[in-house]
Amino acid sequence: MSYLLKAARVLGGEPRDILIKDGYIAAIGAPGQVDGTGAAHVDAGGLIALPGLVDLHTHLREPGREDAETVESGTAAAALGGFTAVHAMANTSPVADTAGVVEQVWRLGQEAGHCDVQPVGAVTAGLAGRQLAELGAMADSAARVRVFSDDGVCVSDAVLMRRALEYVKAFDGVVAQHAQEPRLTEGAQMNEGSVSGRLGLTGWPAVAEEAIIARDCLLAAHVGSRLHICHVSTAGSVEIIRWAKSKGWDVTAEVTPHHLLLTDTCAETSPAGAYNPIYKVNPPLRTETDVRALREALADGTIDCVATDHAPHPVEDKETEWPAAAMGMIGLETALSVVQEAMVETGLLDWAGVADRMSARPAHIGRLAGHGGPLQADAPANLTLVDPSVRWAVDPGGFASKSRNTPYQGMTLPGRVVATFLRGRPTVLEGKLT
Repeated sequence: MSYLLKAARVLGGEPRDILIKDGYIAAIGAPGQVDGTGAAHVDAGGLIALPGLVDLHTHLREPGREDAETVESGTAAAALGGFTAVHAMANTSPVADTAGVVEQVWRLGQEAGHCDVQPVGAVTAGLAGRQLAELGAMADSAARVRVFSDDGVCVSDAVLMRRALEYVKAFDGVVAQHAQEPRLTEGAQMNEGSVSGRLGLTGWPAVAEEAIIARDCLLAAHVGSRLHICHVSTAGSVEIIRWAKSKGWDVTAEVTPHHLLLTDTCAETSPAGAYNPIYKVNPPLRTETDVRALREALADGTIDCVATDHAPHPVEDKETEWPAAAMGMIGLETALSVVQEAMVETGLLDWAGVADRMSARPAHIGRLAGHGGPLQADAPANLTLVDPSVRWAVDPGGFASKSRNTPYQGMTLPGRVVATFLRGRPTVLEGKLT
């Protein structure tokens, strides 16, 4: 079908009618000036039109942990969150370290149809950190992998990291590093600081992240390769990345929504009481000073993009004592609302900035064709419509994700996705899956 989106505010600007036809944006013009004969009309008055969001960091769990999430359920959650493409992390079972596994994940995404699924390949075989995975074979596969990460564990061996950075240059790939020095975080449970001291939980020092980032920036510069830093969480990390970029090095970075909004005090002051493992995450929630630095770095471009690090877990893996609980939070269905709360409502980003940080830049870093481009005539019709005026109470019982481990349960957040279009086909209309 063809669709005429009436009076949508493109990137928060003046109202425009947008005609979608044959998978592309056929025309954009002032209200009433676009011929929508034969098209289904969608009232977009008061809604913000954004390019379809792109997530560089999603855990879909399939294959291997379908009790937590599947490609079907995870991409449904993504569509409801306004995403038209997600990058599926490699820490599945089996690990996505061969052409066969990444092609399986890619095809599952095509079959689900809610959004494009771009697999991320493992850097090392089995995420074991001993030898490189089949990087070239994954790059040449039907999935055309361009992002490689052992996320969940750090590529801590400097020689192996150098070899990976050198290898991916051949096909314009990027190594996305989970920056966590393992010896400095043995048994670590939460951010090292006054809160961990009061709670008696083993601290996770900021330097464990910052040391790896500094090392890898130097390695990337030495070999002339692309480096991406996953889920930056400390003010010190921001300064290192800012320094690396000032040198002209090809370093990019992401921040999660939860690191833009929540702090380590949540573990002490949760409405459910202290030691609530819903706030246990890797890297850990940090301090208010870190949150301010991350917001400012996202606003000024030091941090390139927002990535959800959507990490679903079944109830039994989270509703247990803190030391035994799994690390991670779900985030696809709340990401845009959290960014609106942390960045738009505070005046740090406008809607054009949101489109840049949540669509254009992640698509560019992932070398994802057809996504992240401007909303203009002849562009692929990958877009989302957002109502910025509403506020909603987060109830994970209504989520499409199979898991419920959200730290925002009971919170009121701004903005809801009303519609998502993938190559001109609505995956979400009136806030519901089609």
